Amino acid sequence: MSKEPVFLFLGVYNDPDIAYDDLEVVHDLHSAKVIGTYDAGVAVKEADGTISLKRASSKHAAWTGVAAGAVIGILFPPAILGMAAAGGASGGIIGHFSQALSRSDLKELGEVLDSGQAALIVIGRDKLGAELDKAGLRAHERAEKEIKVDAGELDAQLSTAASELDTQ
Repeated sequence: MSKEPVFLFLGVYNDPDIAYDDLEVVHDLHSAKVIGTYDAGVAVKEADGTISLKRASSKHAAWTGVAAGAVIGILFPPAILGMAAAGGASGGIIGHFSQALSRSDLKELGEVLDSGQAALIVIGRDKLGAELDKAGLRAHERAEKEIKVDAGELDAQLSTAASELDTQ
């Protein structure tokens, strides 16, 4: 198992537009090498109660939304159905995350997500919270967890998922 830690950050918003603005802040922090990220996206509660994952136009080619979507899939299993179109690699990522987070972590993260209309999801190599706080993210609630996954294997699965998405 790779020694490099992987962190999950969730920021919750009442206004999806603010979450999208903060997603751009995350992109900028990554570009400036302040944080190392695998993936980032914004999950939005739709009027019919479903949850969709949306990405702003990404400046990072590997940010497919698959890892952020996997987080939504394990927190809200009905949302996992839409992930089938993302290809087989997404299933491996979901498996990694669901095994790496305890039931209490999943419960806490799900409750945090339930408290707003949108959530910024960031999966990264660094402890993200302190740098995102310094950058002035406007989430009204937030949570950060270390995910016990093999960072090298996660990199490989995200690359495979990105390739699958490019061929669709």
